[in-house]
Amino acid sequence: MRMNCRSAAHGMVGGPAALVPLRWLAPATPADRAVLAEVEGPVLDVGCGPARHVRALLDRGIPALGIDVSTAAVRLARRRGATVLQRSVYGRVPGAGRWRTVLLLDGSIGIGGDPAALVHRAGTLLGDGGTVLAEVAPPGVATGSVTVRLTRDGPAFNWVRVGVDGLAALADAGGLAVRRIAPVGGRWFGWLTR
Repeated sequence: MRMNCRSAAHGMVGGPAALVPLRWLAPATPADRAVLAEVEGPVLDVGCGPARHVRALLDRGIPALGIDVSTAAVRLARRRGATVLQRSVYGRVPGAGRWRTVLLLDGSIGIGGDPAALVHRAGTLLGDGGTVLAEVAPPGVATGSVTVRLTRDGPAFNWVRVGVDGLAALADAGGLAVRRIAPVGGRWFGWLTR
């Protein structure tokens, strides 16, 4: 699977950027499991895709629900036996205001092209003392908008690649604070709280 990106800021087409569909379709990686070992349930996975994180949490006995707008992703997730709903995070979300953890992994913090709005929305879904766990790009990678197509002829959609260096400002704009930032298995994660 390839992803063609167009920079929204500069109007320049970048080369195709490889996605990691095998990681999305495979069981949770050691890095996934290490990060998920710290979460408290119940957990809401926003933009869950094929739901490898939801499945890993359910296997540990942690209540988890995934949501995604993609029909194909929801179908794959349900085949895994994961509990998922096809819907937008901006629509009605069960348990709003009661989730202990909201996941924005695999770059989901950039879905929709407005990460500050998404971080704010994720914060409204949390219960008292809850955490938003977001995966971001490594240090030195600038936060920036891209237009993405999953296939050459597929529909384009907005995405923002969020760099770890911009996470504090983004959390602040969304009404949250960064509690911790850490690399795990070569990937970068931020824990955000109200």
